[in-house]
Amino acid sequence: MFETVLLFVAAFIAAAISGAVGFGGALLLLPLLVFTVGVTHAVPLLTIAQFIGNLSRAGFGFKQIRWKPVGLFLLGAVPFSILGAVSFVQLPKELVMRLIGSAILIFILLKYFGLLKIKVSPVLLTGSGCLVGLLSGLVGSAGPLGAAIFLSLGLPPAGYISSEAITALMMHGIKMLVYQHFIPLNREFWSLAALMGIAMILGTWSAKGFVERMPQKTFNRFVAVLLAAIAAYMLVHG
Repeated sequence: MFETVLLFVAAFIAAAISGAVGFGGALLLLPLLVFTVGVTHAVPLLTIAQFIGNLSRAGFGFKQIRWKPVGLFLLGAVPFSILGAVSFVQLPKELVMRLIGSAILIFILLKYFGLLKIKVSPVLLTGSGCLVGLLSGLVGSAGPLGAAIFLSLGLPPAGYISSEAITALMMHGIKMLVYQHFIPLNREFWSLAALMGIAMILGTWSAKGFVERMPQKTFNRFVAVLLAAIAAYMLVHG
């Protein structure tokens, strides 16, 4: 009972964080899920919680979604998330997480010092989708890396949150189907998934007003600082 309440509260907080900045919830939930339900079921359970959380984020900001970059990103993300999900039991997760953290830190530093001039193009968005989809399938979520890509598009806060959410929604939906095929998921698992899903919706709704009130320039700086902090954590702890 205590573990169930703990996961409900953690899912609410994770959704509030993701709803406010577009990422970060999975990094809070994954270690707790591994501790409570074990490694095998942690990633599928995280995927379902993330699916519901991103569904609510996309729904709350549906009018702000930028469909062209979303479509180009998903062109690569969809097939590669399948590949990653099928392969996720075969690679060391700590190594993959450290690689993601390193990539994000390098990206942020290059942008900060003006050494990286990104010209958004269909090739860049689709290629980024391939990488994020693959890593998302392998370790459950590559949200910070996807957030870094969408942050470079210069979208308003609500547009950035909802557009990034719709791409994550598609990837998590595909991974749910793959995981269910390879891993037996019992009634207790689905009950916990439903409870966490409710917490994710409530947490996302609580962050909606925060996003709508913050100026874009301030929002971008806020997200960049959080990205750097989370990337450093991933690099150190795996």
